[in-house]
Amino acid sequence: MSRLDELIAELCPDGVEYVKLSSICDIKRGERVTKSQLIEDGIYPVFSGGVSPMGYFNKFNREENTITIAQYGTAGYVNWIDEKFWANDVCYSLFPKEVINKRYLYFVLVNLQDYIYTLRIDAVPAHLPVDRLGNIKIPLPPLAVQQEIVRILDNFTELTAELTAELTAELTARRKQYEYYRDLLLTFGDSVEYKPLGVVCDYVDYRGKTPRKVDVGIFLITAKNIRKGFIDYNISREYIAVEDYEQVMKRGKPNVGDVLITTEAPCGNVAQLDRDDIALAQRVIKYRGKKGVINNSYLKYVLLGTEFQMKLLRAATGGTVKGIKGSILHKLTIPVPPIEEQERIVAILDRFDALCNDLTSGIPAEIEARQKQYEYYRDKLLSFKEVTA
Repeated sequence: MSRLDELIAELCPDGVEYVKLSSICDIKRGERVTKSQLIEDGIYPVFSGGVSPMGYFNKFNREENTITIAQYGTAGYVNWIDEKFWANDVCYSLFPKEVINKRYLYFVLVNLQDYIYTLRIDAVPAHLPVDRLGNIKIPLPPLAVQQEIVRILDNFTELTAELTAELTAELTARRKQYEYYRDLLLTFGDSVEYKPLGVVCDYVDYRGKTPRKVDVGIFLITAKNIRKGFIDYNISREYIAVEDYEQVMKRGKPNVGDVLITTEAPCGNVAQLDRDDIALAQRVIKYRGKKGVINNSYLKYVLLGTEFQMKLLRAATGGTVKGIKGSILHKLTIPVPPIEEQERIVAILDRFDALCNDLTSGIPAEIEARQKQYEYYRDKLLSFKEVTA
């Protein structure tokens, strides 16, 4: 029997009380600081509740090791800040009472993170009212049990972070190696003819009016969803009505395997469609290689390659935000070796790409597994039978 099991058997064998967050800690909003008040050489970071500071200030209003929860924007996000900082007025700070260990409370709230997100009001901007936050129920075992859980989770957190850092470093090295060999395989010199994209591909430019958005419907892939080599369906979730689909996609419907490229904000991100039950938004151009001329997967790798990306950058216009017109993009040239050579290149790069980027295999899958394992044990440690009156 572990030390934690012994403590639970001795101190709370029949379960623990679940109490409202507002009864075991004070919840205070920060104090307003505007962007114009931020200073580059400030000592103390300014947090509005998100992952990263919004800037720096020459004063602080919170001590180190404070729990914060975002009120607006990333409303509901739970953070632990281990340095003195300035809490802005859209940031809740939690000040636990003597009955609860601060670090234990943090772990409980992180474990409830998905639930806390459901409490926010999805207006513009999204926000989390203090009364909803205060009504969250928290398991309250004896302090000795809390402290033992903190000891276990802190050790587990440190170990998981070390292992993840090692895997991430290995992944970074492999991705650099992958990019090197990808560019090497896609370097042909004068041995292969270069042809314009618009000649070797059929394409659709999805410019026009912004479609009507709905809460539930057909997933709309925007420029934000298209990353360097894959589509992130979680970073932004927008939908159009089923009855609007034909009109929105009248220029051409997507097929699995079609290659997408963003034309602005960001410019030059490339991905290949892995489903066709979607719609495509503005600032996205869809290419489909002509049969027997261009293999779509080969096209994806070429567009991601350094040679084409540099060509794209030189052709793009704009200052801070780069963009390129479809009429110019279609004229950019790519190397077109025989289709058999394209397929050989794809076979090599697919294996390398899976090792570096696939969430179901290779290093990314191992990193994901480490995180899932940590979350599983954290949930087990923080799940208690509730005492019934």
